[in-house]
Amino acid sequence: MGYATTVMTRLPWWTLFFVAAMWIGVGLKLRWGHPANARYRKMWPWSLLPLSLWGVYVYLADSFGIVDLGAVFFHLQAGMAEHGGAGKMISALLYTLIMIGVLAAVTWLSRHDQRWRLAERFFAILLLASNPLLYGLGQRSASIVTDDGAWLDRRYKPPPTEELREAPNLLILYLESIERTYSNELFEDAYADLNALGERGAVFEGVRQMDNTGWTMAGMIASQCGVPLMPAGLLHDSQFEPLSKVVPGVDCLGDILAEQGYQLSYLGGASTQFAGKGLFYRGHQFNTVKGREDLEPLLEDPEYVNSWGLYDDTLYDITADEIRRLDNEDNGPWGVVSLNLAGHAPNGYPSQSCVEEQGEFDGQDILYSVKCSTWLARNLVERLESEGLLDNTLVVILSDHLTMRVSVWDQLTALDRDNTLIMLSNGIKPQRIRRDATMLDVFPTILDALGFKLERDRAGLGTSLFSNNRTLVEAHGIEVLNERLREETALQHRLWEGISPQRREPDESSQGTSQEQTLETPADVADEVELIH
Repeated sequence: MGYATTVMTRLPWWTLFFVAAMWIGVGLKLRWGHPANARYRKMWPWSLLPLSLWGVYVYLADSFGIVDLGAVFFHLQAGMAEHGGAGKMISALLYTLIMIGVLAAVTWLSRHDQRWRLAERFFAILLLASNPLLYGLGQRSASIVTDDGAWLDRRYKPPPTEELREAPNLLILYLESIERTYSNELFEDAYADLNALGERGAVFEGVRQMDNTGWTMAGMIASQCGVPLMPAGLLHDSQFEPLSKVVPGVDCLGDILAEQGYQLSYLGGASTQFAGKGLFYRGHQFNTVKGREDLEPLLEDPEYVNSWGLYDDTLYDITADEIRRLDNEDNGPWGVVSLNLAGHAPNGYPSQSCVEEQGEFDGQDILYSVKCSTWLARNLVERLESEGLLDNTLVVILSDHLTMRVSVWDQLTALDRDNTLIMLSNGIKPQRIRRDATMLDVFPTILDALGFKLERDRAGLGTSLFSNNRTLVEAHGIEVLNERLREETALQHRLWEGISPQRREPDESSQGTSQEQTLETPADVADEVELIH
């Protein structure tokens, strides 16, 4: 009880002892389990299942901060192997043993104390009604009875297919949880190195986080495919087997660039087995896909790893080596995607080189880890520039999602939060672009910056932020988008085409309408109105 309370609130860890003492004191005062005129009855409490579900939620909240139902479904199907090393496995085992103890205690109390026996069924209802996981499930079930489950799908625009002339190279640096909100003066110089890089290129402000884009794989899919990650869920043909592909029904950045002859590499500090990262990148035509399991044997010091994987200084050394290799081979343009770890909630994983630069890490201060992440990213860009490896390269620096619960959570959540998005290249002049946008708009913005011609400046569900056309957020507001997302079924079928049942064929009255059509209603046409600057 004490530990669950500290996880669900921002109370410090030591308050768990006071909560536990109060709970035990109440139990002793009321003589739980030994009431007067006790009547033993062998029965199974109604609350066992609701308690188990709450145990799952507390574990997820403790491990990942904000618990997203879509993330839970996706991770269960895509795989949760290697999610933080042996420490996480031990933690999961301890949680399981503790929950078994809780369930055994409630069962014993209910059998020996008629007061518990009478009250626990009402307790079960309260637990079910208050569990955020079940609340999210109830919201998602609305899509089964909605009148229009294709609102987003109608707005989907297939990405361009024409040949790209004078294709530049592409370097994408995903900085784990390093949102642009850290640039606020409240956080002093934690974001200073990204501010310095941003002065040389385009800085995008207002890239907000809509539902189903708030964890690593969802953020990468939104920014590389232009769609929110709607898990396969019950659409999956083999619900009890792991996924074999990740969003196979849409063309993403890798598919488009592979058609242009790009040599593509993904390098990440964490395992590619976690959350389907390897499946996603290999399935969307990346030539090289490497994570912890592939990169750890290359380390000079095998012990220099954290519970998730490689430290950023090591990862960036390997990333620089990969770019040198691709540049020397001269087999056409290259694209490299890198995902770091330093800013990972709750405390981060700062590298030894940051300790040498910044002093000792106290193990808690996330701003230390943010500064480490931004400093190393700037150092990598400047190192590659000094070697001439970025002369014809679009560099994209962005956060994968907003951070989860960290030491400055109260300060962050009091501000208007947005994601980091910075683009650098010879053809991009220094500028700040303020737009109401989401990670969906990153996809067409990258394509636009690479030189692709986009129909109405759109791709996927996004709009290029270099254009004057309105984004979906500007046209409708983020609350409407999230509401429509909960009702959507057609886009979900599109994402998982090939491993889900076929979509229902259109009726005779709509046979003349192309399935690729984007604009179908006056409301859709209204989305196309240009912004007036």
